[in-house]
Amino acid sequence: MSKTTDTVTLHVPFTIRKYGGRKQVITPNGAPAAIEKPRVDSTLVKALARAFRWKKMLESGQFTTITELAKHENLALTYMTRVLRLSLLAPDIVEMILAGRQPPEMTLAALLEPLPVEWEGQKWMLYEQPAPNVLAQSS
Repeated sequence: MSKTTDTVTLHVPFTIRKYGGRKQVITPNGAPAAIEKPRVDSTLVKALARAFRWKKMLESGQFTTITELAKHENLALTYMTRVLRLSLLAPDIVEMILAGRQPPEMTLAALLEPLPVEWEGQKWMLYEQPAPNVLAQSS
């Protein structure tokens, strides 16, 4: 009886990313290797809550300027304006964050970077997916 020594090698491309202190395997199409339970990022949720609260305070006339509100909240004006921009996020992005379904790359630091006001442009920047109407407008 003879042994066969045929070896099969299988190459599966993947990357490993850290998210919340845990390592996660990401498949070539960018999806997690296993379906995980939604994880609500309390930092993102808190920032969204602050943004919408501050927006309401400004719109109601409780404070007339962002500078006045920043002084009242004892925060740097630059930080407040960056967080306030979160109130301009597309509704489906806000819902995704509140449900804990945001991709691992969607961190507070990423969301505080300048984003387009247009919702399709936001999705394109955050998901790196083409948004045809945004690309068509820029040509």
